[in-house]
Amino acid sequence: MSKTTTAAAIALGFIFIIVNFAGNCYAAAALQFGFYDRKCNDPDVEAIVGDVIATTIKDNPTLVAALLRLQFHDYFVNGCDASILLDGKDSEKTALPNRSVRGFEIIDAAKAAVEAKCSGIVSCADIIAMATRDAVSWSGWGRYEVQTGRRDVLVSLASNVDIPSPSVSVRDSIQAFARKGLGVANMVYLLGGHTVGVAHYRSFKDRLYNFHNTGLPDPRMSPLLLSSLRSRCPQNATFDSNTADLDQNPRSALVVDNSFYRQIILNRGVLQIDQELALSPRTQGRVMCAAHARDFAPRFALAMVKMGAVEVLTGSKGEIRSSCRVVNNPTSSIIG
Repeated sequence: MSKTTTAAAIALGFIFIIVNFAGNCYAAAALQFGFYDRKCNDPDVEAIVGDVIATTIKDNPTLVAALLRLQFHDYFVNGCDASILLDGKDSEKTALPNRSVRGFEIIDAAKAAVEAKCSGIVSCADIIAMATRDAVSWSGWGRYEVQTGRRDVLVSLASNVDIPSPSVSVRDSIQAFARKGLGVANMVYLLGGHTVGVAHYRSFKDRLYNFHNTGLPDPRMSPLLLSSLRSRCPQNATFDSNTADLDQNPRSALVVDNSFYRQIILNRGVLQIDQELALSPRTQGRVMCAAHARDFAPRFALAMVKMGAVEVLTGSKGEIRSSCRVVNNPTSSIIG
């Protein structure tokens, strides 16, 4: 193990101690590490989920980014409660920001595997958190521990979806995260999830050709990146199949690491919000810190744990779904 890897592992272990000690500061008392220990007889719930994720992602590494995005989109609507998983003609899945969300099938597979060994005990909301953690770990980054004990919500409405757009300003993004109880540092590290995944042409077209209705490109974008993106995304294209890696380091585009921050420091951010993180006085310093691996590892882990604890349902609230796509008792639910 290299010195850098060892240092990152030590830092990550240290943050786990902090999180374990302070977990209840930002989670309901029932949300805890190891919640399912001894609740399912012999089966290790987290290991069951981990096996499904490893097997699936081995064949499709892009699911790492898909699961990170799925958890984020679930979290941003009334907390991590698996509302995004519910089917329905006007459910959250149908909202415009969620129409490109992927990973539902892998959550279904993990849920089915758990139900086969431990029926009616493990929530879909917890499976999202565990599956995302395992996907991040599979990508080659460190493993962080997740709190469990969530229950599943009975409500899913497209009208509740209010996901910040890729062109949101840093100020407005800070306010959106603050409404969820997360500070600036958490925002910077959670947006670091853009270290994997792609952006579709519609999300950055204006930066290439008509930034702020000027008829010109965004002057802050690296000229080399501008040229590269324009060659792949013509101005008059009517399709949205063209994409760009959010982390412009090709050797790191599928790995959860801090390369994303180094790219935006070089003005190689594809999305407007990503580039503004490196330029705004309110976030620039934190981006510089995140560009160092020993800082990114523990703080990303802590931000993921804190996000997963926002507005969760625990105790007698909600339910434990048999299927992640439907509630157990439709007459008691509100599904669009």
